[in-house]
Amino acid sequence: MGLFRGRGVVLVLALVAALLAVGCGGGDGNGLAHVNEATGSTNGVPLDEREGTPPPPVKQTNLKKLAEEAGCFLLPNLPEEGNEEVAPGTPSPQYKAALPTSGTHVEEPHQQADGAYTLAPEPIDFVASLDHGRVEIQYAPDLSEEIQLELKGLYDTMYGGVLLFPNESMDFAVAATAWRALLGCTTWEGDTTLDAIRAFGKATWGKRGSKSVDEFPVEGPTPRNPEEPDAG
Repeated sequence: MGLFRGRGVVLVLALVAALLAVGCGGGDGNGLAHVNEATGSTNGVPLDEREGTPPPPVKQTNLKKLAEEAGCFLLPNLPEEGNEEVAPGTPSPQYKAALPTSGTHVEEPHQQADGAYTLAPEPIDFVASLDHGRVEIQYAPDLSEEIQLELKGLYDTMYGGVLLFPNESMDFAVAATAWRALLGCTTWEGDTTLDAIRAFGKATWGKRGSKSVDEFPVEGPTPRNPEEPDAG
């Protein structure tokens, strides 16, 4: 009887832990993934609940100069690949760009929700988010855990209307995208890369796509109005 009760306690504790873990990513913006399901759907993509490394204060704000110093390609006006909306479950098309920033995408409200993910959403879902004024931070999954946590920490300061996820299909170490706009960085240059992403977000967030960023309510700090870390 005692052994049974002991196992029962273990099972109950395991169940409580599982429920708490689910609750952390429950889509109310309170988990470390900052998912806001009012802005779309997670589409079954697992959440990134890691605690990020807080970024240092901004050192530079000139996007063009930062892109050059960080070794990034800045492409602010890419050709549009179309804007057709299709039903959820439609396979992603063959986009012309390796890292699509426009084109056929899923109809609302099935776009990928604002949040941090441990796997890449389907392109047809995250392109739909871009059409709603979002900015997406993407990184090569083979980047070190240290760098990934630095990116997660940056995301934590401006997660409203932003998505963060790894992307093994791109040729960049790190990239930030908006509708028809790309900042693609082939190397990681630490604080300079972080500032380049910040500047790209401020220049593009809420200004791109055919839909208003406010059509789906944004929660928390945004690239336009970030939470700046303490200077010291």
